[in-house]
Amino acid sequence: MSVQSNEAAGIETYRNERPYPFCPGCGHSQILDQLNKALLSLELDPKEVVLVTDIGCSGLSDQYFRTSAFHGLHGRSITYATGIKLARPELKVIVIMGDGGTGIGGAHLLNAARRNIGLTTLVLNNFNFGMTGGQHSTTTPLGAVTNTTPGGNLERPLDICATASVNGAGYVYRGSNFDKELSVRMTEAIQSESFALLDIWDLCTAYYVPANKASKKTLAETLESLGYETGVLHRSDLPEFSAAYREATEEERGKATLATKPLPASFEAKLDRRLRIVASGSAGGRVRTAMRLVARAGILSGLWVTQRDDYPITVKTGHSVSELILSPTEVSYTGIVRPDVLLILTEDGLTKARGHLAKMDSTGRVFVIPDFADVETAGQVTVIDPSKSPKKIGAGELALYACTRAMVELGLLSGDSIKEAAGLQRAAFAKESLAVIEAALAS
Repeated sequence: MSVQSNEAAGIETYRNERPYPFCPGCGHSQILDQLNKALLSLELDPKEVVLVTDIGCSGLSDQYFRTSAFHGLHGRSITYATGIKLARPELKVIVIMGDGGTGIGGAHLLNAARRNIGLTTLVLNNFNFGMTGGQHSTTTPLGAVTNTTPGGNLERPLDICATASVNGAGYVYRGSNFDKELSVRMTEAIQSESFALLDIWDLCTAYYVPANKASKKTLAETLESLGYETGVLHRSDLPEFSAAYREATEEERGKATLATKPLPASFEAKLDRRLRIVASGSAGGRVRTAMRLVARAGILSGLWVTQRDDYPITVKTGHSVSELILSPTEVSYTGIVRPDVLLILTEDGLTKARGHLAKMDSTGRVFVIPDFADVETAGQVTVIDPSKSPKKIGAGELALYACTRAMVELGLLSGDSIKEAAGLQRAAFAKESLAVIEAALAS
């Protein structure tokens, strides 16, 4: 079904007045002329058509049409187009990409095909990276000479059509810019409302043609040598993803994705300025969990709060750092250049926190365990000794113990607000946390 409007009626061309920029003899011009012809046959509202391109000679195409357009990074055109189609499924989204983009963005092509996203993808396939000097691409035929395969290409070319077909595309076609019915195939593809891929072979007259003495005839010979068929190769009637997704989620539309859990301001905080807190410890020490309880206690005390965490990709080894900002006014920047309060809990934490230690001045407060009592810093050092707790404090409890002690020592948050925050956890965790908090308050 075409998208029609009064603006579509009587349109004589979707092209603007600008001449194409392609090299003499390049097939891209003919392909774009056929696209213009297909759009005219469909009488689409130009505002309802989006041409999506990336880098390469084919990427120049969108600026020569009176339609909506999006131009992005090399190999990512299908990704951008997918986002547009999912957000605005009523649009006709047409991807114009080169064979270079099918290699760089191969995973995107596979996923769009398997999801059957309603995109029409025109691959302007000239077997090399024409814009950047004629390097070989994923579709360069066996034996072909390019700037990066001067002795002849040894790699088997990617069969774009077979790849798209086997992974779920709704419409797949292979042909060339010389095909007389190319515009008809484009029209069918756009109307299919499925992931439609057209592998359109054409000749790069700047690089590929001179290096390989290529011509219309050699295109046919290459097709035969590879065993590639031409024409419409595949059609399927699988559900189009953006439509299927909306149908499946119809009852949830307009509802919040996650239920909101507001925290009422039941306590009072003695804070009249923004306070930056950093807790630096080790993975497995529940540093982030402890600081999350402090964050919740801050919210329960009527403060604005942000939390940002840092840990290595190994997750269970190395450092674990949590940054917290408590403020009586809204926080617009969440970075911490120099903390007002710094907690150092382990050797990993000390290593990670040395930069902060060097920046602190005499107004800063540094809380450390006894092992680091002699740490060098201009900040005021306070030792928190877990051995003085009425309860034995394990490695996974030290962060919460130290955070609670620091908040009470500074007079920022009440012990009751921290206990209230702990009570918001799941029952098993809440019981453990409350025991640690009580021990910290009794120390």
